[in-house]
Amino acid sequence: MAIVSARGGMTDLLVAVVDSALQDINQAEVELDRALEGQLSILNELAPSEITAPIEERMRKDAKDILSVVQSLRMIRSVPPSVMEVVTGFGEIWSAQTLYAYLKNKGVKTAWLDARDVLIVKSNSNAGLGDKGSASSTGGVVPLWVDTATKMEEWWNTEGKKEGVNEMKDDGSLPEGDDDSAPIVIATGFVATSSEGVPTTLKRSGSDYSATIFAKLVGSARVTMWKNTDGVYTADPRRVPEAFSISSLKYDEAMELAYFGAQVLHPSAMVPCIDSNIPVYVRNIFNPAFEGTVIQGRCASLSEANQEGKVTNWRSNKGVVPIKGITSVDAVSLLTLEGASVIGGAEVAERFMGAMADANIDVLIITQASSESSITVVVPESQGKAALEALRSTFELELSRSNVNSISLTDSPMAIVAIIGEGMAMQSGVSASFMSSLAKANVNIRVIAQGSSERQVAVVVEANDASRALRAAHMAFTLSQTMVSVAILGGTGKLGSALIRQIHSQKENLTRNLNFGVCVNTIASSNKMFMASCLVDFDDVDGLLDSDDAQDLDMDALQASLEADVNPHRIVIDCTNDDKVADQYEKWMDAGVNVISPGRQAAAGPMERYQAIQRAHRVNSVEWQYESTVGSALPIVSTLRDLVQTGDEVQSIRGCLSGTMAYVFRNMGENDMSFSDAVQQAIGQDFTENDMREDLSGLDAARKIVILARELGMNVSMEDVEVESILPDEILNKEYGVDGDDLNAAILEDIKSLDDPLMKRYEEASAEGKKLRYKFVIDVVNNKCKCSLEAVDNLDPLFRLRENENLVAFETSRYTTSPLIVKGAAAGPDLAASGMFADLLRLGRAFVGSQS
Repeated sequence: MAIVSARGGMTDLLVAVVDSALQDINQAEVELDRALEGQLSILNELAPSEITAPIEERMRKDAKDILSVVQSLRMIRSVPPSVMEVVTGFGEIWSAQTLYAYLKNKGVKTAWLDARDVLIVKSNSNAGLGDKGSASSTGGVVPLWVDTATKMEEWWNTEGKKEGVNEMKDDGSLPEGDDDSAPIVIATGFVATSSEGVPTTLKRSGSDYSATIFAKLVGSARVTMWKNTDGVYTADPRRVPEAFSISSLKYDEAMELAYFGAQVLHPSAMVPCIDSNIPVYVRNIFNPAFEGTVIQGRCASLSEANQEGKVTNWRSNKGVVPIKGITSVDAVSLLTLEGASVIGGAEVAERFMGAMADANIDVLIITQASSESSITVVVPESQGKAALEALRSTFELELSRSNVNSISLTDSPMAIVAIIGEGMAMQSGVSASFMSSLAKANVNIRVIAQGSSERQVAVVVEANDASRALRAAHMAFTLSQTMVSVAILGGTGKLGSALIRQIHSQKENLTRNLNFGVCVNTIASSNKMFMASCLVDFDDVDGLLDSDDAQDLDMDALQASLEADVNPHRIVIDCTNDDKVADQYEKWMDAGVNVISPGRQAAAGPMERYQAIQRAHRVNSVEWQYESTVGSALPIVSTLRDLVQTGDEVQSIRGCLSGTMAYVFRNMGENDMSFSDAVQQAIGQDFTENDMREDLSGLDAARKIVILARELGMNVSMEDVEVESILPDEILNKEYGVDGDDLNAAILEDIKSLDDPLMKRYEEASAEGKKLRYKFVIDVVNNKCKCSLEAVDNLDPLFRLRENENLVAFETSRYTTSPLIVKGAAAGPDLAASGMFADLLRLGRAFVGSQS
């Protein structure tokens, strides 16, 4: 037996016919012709005219009947629910006859059954068609099994014999010579007849329900629902790209998923199969080789689950996930009655729900606060205003006397997000994992409800946050790999390019060993940006930014993109060292975006902005990682934080924080190398900033000092640091009018004038057995910071500093006899990029760790 639905879009076309008739009957006729001719073109393509002619005649007669029905609507200025159901049901009727013609043409024994002649149901006559995709669209439709079975038997013995699909003799045997090939009865889905004899429907997506009803009627061994997806998914794959097909579900789980918005199933479709334990298979018509999802069996009741054992934490069952799927219901509203304590809780609840029932409002969730006798219900958005009016009418007297504080309906669109699974019963920590994942995704929860069966937990959130909530929960229960959305600014510079190379080379390793993936969706230069959902190949950054799909760098557009990204784990990596970009950090964090910044403009910039960023970082529970601002890949900032957070008192920090300075003064004087030659070699090694004056003036080192001092709680800004510049003011402030390599070449020419005086200092230090080092000191006790060129003896850790190293020595109340030293190579874009990559890994591990 085959149950058919209308062709794609037909129901909406027929709805448009009815809606148009209220305003313009001519337009309604146009819409009807479009629906009819579309169906007829398919019919005539599938079978010859000798088969299709009588069917086409019936369809054209149906269209005339439809037009006659809708012509009266302008007069009554409304659409009775029964009219909408009668008209929209013709989509399935036409579809069944089309398939019948096709099979007839192929020589298959077949007949088509108009379910309106057989399927008798009890239905709410005012329920209407139901909202498209609504979880509450069942309309209370219940088959009248005895009447339907009688009608089915009558059809089988009359029309079945007439069409040749019932060839059985009175004794149950088949005629001699029968080929034993099973006939196919094609039944219309969706449509039925009420007990009063009025044509009705099983509401939106009701063909699934039709299939399981007929399966029970004829004693079917199985039901296969052919869809356009590979079965029932763990979440809507359009909103959660990482969703995957579920191999098996229990009937109860499937009904919960359907109720809470899994549109691949009808909410009532499982009910007819339960008593006979008929398995339901959901498979993909476009991928028939895939097994899809099988639905069979009942979940254990809560009492049965209680008898089986004690409560355990779900994370202790390694590899066992307590939920089967995560789903949502969009377009809902919250209706709240507050402060009815004078009336009494029991009476409030009774009158509240009575008002909803009298107004035919579908209540999806209910929560009650006993302390204030307040009640909130979740209703379909389309019924929100009617529900509000019904409640105001019911409590009109109490509102006038202030016995009820207020009755309100949410203005903004809301959505229900629910986790569902039999494994939740008697498993602690499931709700905690769910709520924690939403909190980390910066999703605000308005209502929480848990089913008494412990098979589902539902929350109501802002509609704009629903997709982010779905992805966050999906990752939290390790139903999918943790994905991190990354925007890289300054992607064409030395630092950004090195980082991109490292991410690109390690993507497979991250997936395999750390269970998280990096999705780079934005790459920007100083004036262009390229945005995509997820860049698979981003090694040719220049090509992307030169393409027609690139756009001008626009911080507002970037902000909008970050806010629109439904991934709960979003990161901006700022490789620009641009003050204007640093101004955006607070906005990004307010939107729930994490920031990694190797540049020092934010962490060492104006104190007011620094404090605002730190405040946003704390308030929004996001991360601001800037380990690489001080020592590239060296764990200097994290070491300092560990000392402070474990209660150690840092008294001073000293060392060298400039890789360029370390290289220059390590090599100057060796084999008579001059200062300018040493600088030129540092440039050749990519150790210097784009403008070498930032290094040689001590500006770069001073910024790093400020960052460390602020980590200690010192109120320090750049102007508070005593800085010795290697460069005189005339070079430091000179306008060269060029940039890049030309700029450095021009500066190199000018600093040759410093060769002799600096060589003299080198020789004086050497004569005393000392070495020149660009040293910094943070004196916490005296609240002083400075960096200068000093001659150090062999007792100073800097004496043996190598040519590309940083060194930081922490003197604390615990490290008194010998300082704690962090030392290592720290110059060059590759090392700096590895520090940023380490920051990214830290965040990735934290995201994964919060879900394991």
